Amino acid sequence: MKFGQVEDPSIIDFTLPADAPETAAILAANKPKQKFHGSVGCAKWNKADLKGFYPKGTKDELTYYSTQFNSVELNSTFYGMPVSDQIITWKEKTPADFRFFPKLTNTISHFKRLINVKEPVEQFCDAISNFEDKLGMAFLQLHDNFKPKDFDRLKTVVNEFPKVIPLGVEVRNKEWFSNPAIANEFAQLFEEKGIANVIVDTAGRRDMLHMRLTTPTAFIRYVGANHESDYSRLDEWVDRIASWKEQGLQNLYFFVHQNVELASPLLSAYFIQKLNKAIGTDLKIPKMADDKNPPTLF
Repeated sequence: MKFGQVEDPSIIDFTLPADAPETAAILAANKPKQKFHGSVGCAKWNKADLKGFYPKGTKDELTYYSTQFNSVELNSTFYGMPVSDQIITWKEKTPADFRFFPKLTNTISHFKRLINVKEPVEQFCDAISNFEDKLGMAFLQLHDNFKPKDFDRLKTVVNEFPKVIPLGVEVRNKEWFSNPAIANEFAQLFEEKGIANVIVDTAGRRDMLHMRLTTPTAFIRYVGANHESDYSRLDEWVDRIASWKEQGLQNLYFFVHQNVELASPLLSAYFIQKLNKAIGTDLKIPKMADDKNPPTLF
């Protein structure tokens, strides 16, 4: 994922900002209601992007991927409306504890721009409901130029979205973050509806690190820069997640992207190892099949 890519990552201050004041209140209000759950994965499972991750002769990439990770950010559903048969096929290839996080189709978010989308939203939700217990959370990613002036469209979608399908929303336009009143308005809506406020950590858009949780679920899309700073950035995330868990975080959904995706499993393995040590999770540490010639981050 090249969103927020910069030419020289070394000039970026990657320090995580302080939590929004409302985050502590959200976590405290939900502590402790259920056992903590962590999902960590990549953005895709196709062999071409994750070169060196799959053993030679791997015939089914998803089946193998799901032996190494417990989740995947499902971006393929963004490019085409999912159908039930395909969802069922994916579901049946994975272990019982595996979770899918499908992105709403771009027909809804980018082409129709949330105008008159009740029917395609229902079609999308009907299809992904076939994941059953393996559905982690659907997420809606709005176009970079979808601005607060169109907030009423987002309200309509949020209010009509099927309550049985967990939802996260990622707003991208800078105006959502530059005006505190607007940022507060949409975050309050998400709180009322139980919608996760997706956090994006990418070099060129530090404003998307709003650090405002609207539910006791942290949905984080981390974009490495294929730079030495990728490791220290993840160290800081582990510390923050440990703090949130202590305060009452119930779910962590953390997906690792890279501008050059083949290094994503390597970076994910580093993060999982650190997370397990810090908060006592027991997530499997994925291995590179070609461990003699692993990809480099930078």
